[in-house]
Amino acid sequence: QVQLTESGGGLVQTGESMRLSCGASGSTFNIKGMGWYRQAPGRQRELVAHIDSSGSESYGDSVKGRFTISRENAKNTVHLQMNLLKPEDTAVYYCKALSGTGTALDVSWGQGTQVTVSS
Repeated sequence: QVQLTESGGGLVQTGESMRLSCGASGSTFNIKGMGWYRQAPGRQRELVAHIDSSGSESYGDSVKGRFTISRENAKNTVHLQMNLLKPEDTAVYYCKALSGTGTALDVSWGQGTQVTVSS
């Protein structure tokens, strides 16, 4: 099993930047990909960004060009650099890891960190 610990988050103003980090521990040798999701009140959890073991990145449409995900494999850590933040980016951000072998992967989630962007 993989345990995820998030850091970062807080309150910023529109147009400012923020960086989130997520560290993995436990069975990290089988991690296939890590990413960030977010959930705003009354809305479904949505993809923000994902990076797989080859370094391939994917982003949600609403954050493309503003957010960048990066991965430090040696530290089993992913970062999310968020620039040009908007009030609609306000949400709880969750780190996610996919691990295991074969086709049945395990999904691990962090506890979530609140990001609030004031207008």
